[in-house]
Amino acid sequence: MFELVLLVPEAAVEPVSDALDALDALSTSVEDADALTPAEQALFGEPGMPPPKEGWQRSRVVALFPAEAAARDAADLLTAQDFFEGCEVLGVQAVPEQDWVRLTQSQFAPVEITPSFWIVPSWHEPPPAAQQVIRLDPGLAFGTGTHPTTRMCLRWTASHPVAGQRVLDYGCGSGILAIGAAKFGASEIVAVDIDPAAVESTRLNAAANHVALQTGLPELASGVFDLVLANILATPLKVLAPLLCAHVGRGGHLVMAGILARQADELREAYAPWLALEVSDEEDGWILMTAARA
Repeated sequence: MFELVLLVPEAAVEPVSDALDALDALSTSVEDADALTPAEQALFGEPGMPPPKEGWQRSRVVALFPAEAAARDAADLLTAQDFFEGCEVLGVQAVPEQDWVRLTQSQFAPVEITPSFWIVPSWHEPPPAAQQVIRLDPGLAFGTGTHPTTRMCLRWTASHPVAGQRVLDYGCGSGILAIGAAKFGASEIVAVDIDPAAVESTRLNAAANHVALQTGLPELASGVFDLVLANILATPLKVLAPLLCAHVGRGGHLVMAGILARQADELREAYAPWLALEVSDEEDGWILMTAARA
């Protein structure tokens, strides 16, 4: 493998990336060329905030090719294009051979939810203290246990009696919250998502963990539940307020995450006509909000 390294101004990143794709680059990555210098630019995107800039003033674009000749031919073709004005070829270099599977796996270690409850990738042995384990590998759908929002939802489930309950996981992603509820004895679990890839991911992860649940698109969710879990983001959670609250049965709980601490008041206001939300947990600037129906 060989990589072609380019220095590209912001306005040219998109046409250069499109051209590399057309030139059969195996992959293309874009990063701040001024990273770790005083000129470094931070690009942020948060729910409810204006969208971030699409790129840096100067980007380092790295394209991977199967052979050196292909990388050098791509460089020659790019330099002949009008849109390449202001860009620079920094070089072509060999990529060291690595065990990419092992390298990827090394980045995902077991995640502690509680001292006795862990998320463990399939290539790891569970820690000795683990009494309850969810087996989960990184995939296309959100939810591996590494994000604070996922951990807070799972901690709530682990510390409250869910045995025998009917549970809804709305926006299930990988299905990790639904699987967690099953591990702690929920009797009926419905996991729904608008993304068919998430539905399939949930189905496969449930099978890998030997738990039974129903999974499908949102219309699968019907009736009321003892526990409604929703780890999404603040803006869709506000829109979904009447729907989610309607699914919470008498004596039931609503548990929501994907909310920044500064968004607590707007979520309380959005849900006030139906349920009184309170902050139940907080981690790294994210909060868990819960409510109970009398």
